Parts: sequence; structure tokens; C-alpha cells
Amino acid sequence: MLLNKNINPLKQHVDTTTEQVILEAAENLFLERGFALTSTTEIARIVGCNQALVHYYYRTKDQLFDAVFEKNAGKFVSSFLQPVEENISFEEKVRKKIETQYDILKANPRLPFLFFNELNTNPGRLKLLKEKTGDLPGLLFSAMESEIRTEIEKGTIRPMTAMDLMLTIFSLNIALFLASPVLKAITGMTEAEFQNLIEGRKRENVTIILKSLRP
Repeated sequence: MLLNKNINPLKQHVDTTTEQVILEAAENLFLERGFALTSTTEIARIVGCNQALVHYYYRTKDQLFDAVFEKNAGKFVSSFLQPVEENISFEEKVRKKIETQYDILKANPRLPFLFFNELNTNPGRLKLLKEKTGDLPGLLFSAMESEIRTEIEKGTIRPMTAMDLMLTIFSLNIALFLASPVLKAITGMTEAEFQNLIEGRKRENVTIILKSLRP
């Protein structure tokens, strides 16, 4: 196999590093401010490069945001896309899904703001999300629906649908992170106190949802 002698490995590394730094700076700003209030000028200033270089790697702000949104949308839905062990109870499977999603939100607390703000202001982002996840959500949703019907027939859980369960998990897990700016402002709690609240709510959410399953 012939190597291309015109390719400079050092330049490739620099290009990759610069592109990644731009993406990380853009991600921080988009998560904090949203799409409309973020400019490529500000991204370039934070990176320490000129605006032309930002457009060299990502031709438009929309393309840069799409890269950030695709990455973070994957995080947001990953707890429901990841299969769990088959040899555990249905209740344990639900517990793992609740905890996995909550931990993702805890590690990315500004994610719900980005996700819902952009889907509300630009519904076209849903197309990107569908392209990112493909048929897998539908397949896993169908599998969850089938498993729920089996558990209902066995009498281990009350009648419900997969949509009922998913909405309960999403709404409880997301609520604290969406409400965090208001909670902090109203209560005056410190960051340490808020982190304690986050830990407590995780346990509470698991308890509430698991109790809601029972007949």
C-alpha cells in the first residue's frame, strides 16, 4: 500500500485538534445560551482564532449547531436505546433505565434546555434526531411495549403502556434540571446544597416510578 507523501501527520493532528476545540467551545455556548444567542464571532474569540477558521471547519453556524445537537441528542436518548441484561426482573430493568438517564442528565445538566428549546423553536431538528437514532428507538419501544403487556398479564404491574412509563420517567428526571435556575434563585441554595438535592431526587424518582408500576 502506497502512502501519500503529501500528507503531513502533524498538520492533520493540528487540524483535528483545532476542529475539536471549536466544537467544544461551541457546545458550551449553545448549552448555556441556545442557538439564537450564540455567534461564531464569540466562538472564535473563546477559541483564540479568527471567525474565518470557524467557518473553514463548519461552514455555517447551523452546521456547527447540528454537530453539537447530534452529539447531545444521542446522550439524551441513550438511556432508552441501551439494552439491559435479560436475566433481571422487569422492575430492575426499569430502575436501570431511570438511573442511567438521570446520571446522563446529572453529567449534562444544561442538556434539557438545549434539547427542548431547539425542538420548540426549530422542529426541523427532529429530522436530525431521527437520522441519528434510525429505527432503533421504534424497535426498542416495541420490545418495551411487549414486555409491559407480559408483566400486566402476570399481574406484576398495573395496566399501562410503554408511552405512559416513558413519559413518567422523562418528566420526573428532567423536571429538576429544567427548574434548577428558578429553584436556585428562589431558595438561594448553594451549589453544594443543590448537588445534595440532585442526589436525593434520583432516589426519590426511582421510588416514585417503581411504586407507580405496582397493581
